[in-house]
Amino acid sequence: MDDRLAKQLEFIREIDREKLIKRQSYLTDGKTREDDAEHAWHMAIMTILLKEYANEEIDVFKTVTMLLIHDLVEVYAGDTYAYDEEGKKSQAEREARAADKLYSLLPEDQGEYLKSLWLEFEAQETPEAKFARTMDNFQPLLLNDATDGRAWKEHGVKHSWVMKRNQNTHLGSEKIWEYANVLIESNIAKNNIIDDRNGM
Repeated sequence: MDDRLAKQLEFIREIDREKLIKRQSYLTDGKTREDDAEHAWHMAIMTILLKEYANEEIDVFKTVTMLLIHDLVEVYAGDTYAYDEEGKKSQAEREARAADKLYSLLPEDQGEYLKSLWLEFEAQETPEAKFARTMDNFQPLLLNDATDGRAWKEHGVKHSWVMKRNQNTHLGSEKIWEYANVLIESNIAKNNIIDDRNGM
């Protein structure tokens, strides 16, 4: 086996570990916690279906690739829950180290390409990165709504937390953010999200 193929296969075996990383969101059965690979697959399909709602025209293949690889660093860095303020303090550093380690497994050209897509996603400056972030924020919101807010209720999630998490969701799609707000308000009404507006 040549060296290039050996490196590619090593990377492919290593990223299988993404399937072991459990997130806080539950699948629509309301019982099983989603893993990172399921999250990535779901957002990739969502991008293909919802591309027409992007604020700007996007390269769908690039956006899908970005979404499929953006959480691979968690193979080494672990998942940081969206509302874990303590974990977020070290998240950027942990994930940067993980990216260096993970993408160095690949042939140099492929490693540099995938790492550049990961950095683009993190920077949130291109139309593709903005829409990918919209998907990354909207997908768990959909799952929480479908499971009667189970993960939100388990973590005592407040409206202000959800709004902070979604402060850039509109940059990728105003239409999807508009619908997300409807879901948020609906879940406040059902007491799945704590309404902390006006001291409530």
